[in-house]
Amino acid sequence: MDGGEPIFTAQPFRDRNREFSPAMRAILDIVLIILDLYIWLLIASAILSWLIAFNVVNTRNQFVGAVSDFLYRITEPLLAPIRNLLPSLGGLDISPIILILLIMFLQRVITYYIYPAVF
Repeated sequence: MDGGEPIFTAQPFRDRNREFSPAMRAILDIVLIILDLYIWLLIASAILSWLIAFNVVNTRNQFVGAVSDFLYRITEPLLAPIRNLLPSLGGLDISPIILILLIMFLQRVITYYIYPAVF
């Protein structure tokens, strides 16, 4: 050692030798797909609620009733707490928009911060 060389050189976390797990990437991909699918279910639920409100479709139709019930049961558990936090805006319900924005934020966090840490 001449004195100009560092005694200890720290390596960044991702440069260390470690095993890459394709299973972890698959899990993250599945989570992202589920989040995308949930966004589409929220959009479908909002559109169907408008169609029902304006009497374009009839909930007495067995198929429409089944789809409406399915969308309600799938989306309501996450929309209800957001509705409780929001002030009353009359007949305007912006909870699906807020939930979609939160899901998109979560997708970005997974894509930009968790994905690079895994690989």
